[in-house]
Amino acid sequence: MLNKKHRASLVIAVAIAVAGTSYAVVAQQAPPQPMSFFVTSVGLGDGANLGGLAGADAHCQTLATAAGRGASTWQAYLSTQGPNAVNARDRIGSGPWYASGGRRRVATDVASLHGDTLELAQLGNALGKVISMTENGDRVNGVGDSPNQHDILTGSHTNGRGYTDGMDHTCNNWTGNGTGSAQLGHSDKQGGNNGSWNSSHPSRGCGQADLVATGGAGLFYCFATN
Repeated sequence: MLNKKHRASLVIAVAIAVAGTSYAVVAQQAPPQPMSFFVTSVGLGDGANLGGLAGADAHCQTLATAAGRGASTWQAYLSTQGPNAVNARDRIGSGPWYASGGRRRVATDVASLHGDTLELAQLGNALGKVISMTENGDRVNGVGDSPNQHDILTGSHTNGRGYTDGMDHTCNNWTGNGTGSAQLGHSDKQGGNNGSWNSSHPSRGCGQADLVATGGAGLFYCFATN
């Protein structure tokens, strides 16, 4: 037989357990958020010639519309160089961003996405093979898959800003498919430069065959800006 003190303790413990279970159920049943981030399921097929930022943005919008998210404004995560250069981090809105399905948050804001402070850098963002999905909710082939297509066009440093060294890191601002190079990230965070999602290594060239040869397919990231 339990005395009054033990019975009271048992009641409190059960109440806490029930409350915790109820909270978990509520959390699991929280409605998903609209998709606000994806990797393009296909490139434009002409290497790094995307028709400039405008062409890349239009591709993001087209794919998002086909996936039922055309009501938002979509922009490509790409930096440019030279006069009127644009940083990729300045093109994507303020967040938060969610992958396809709406239950997996990529990052809460621009600072956490890029690890702007030591603390945020240590925490990292949620990107990787599981979350860096296409607009259709499919995973992008990465290290160990055939073919590996984890190379993502960005033209950016790890901080999301473009290059200012006078060398070509954007295949002539995303209009070239011949000579030159494009800085690439890894959608699965595996490989060179610690597998940075947005700045791992340059491509061999700007043509479609060059992108394929380094482990890509001319894919890029798209973010909803609103």
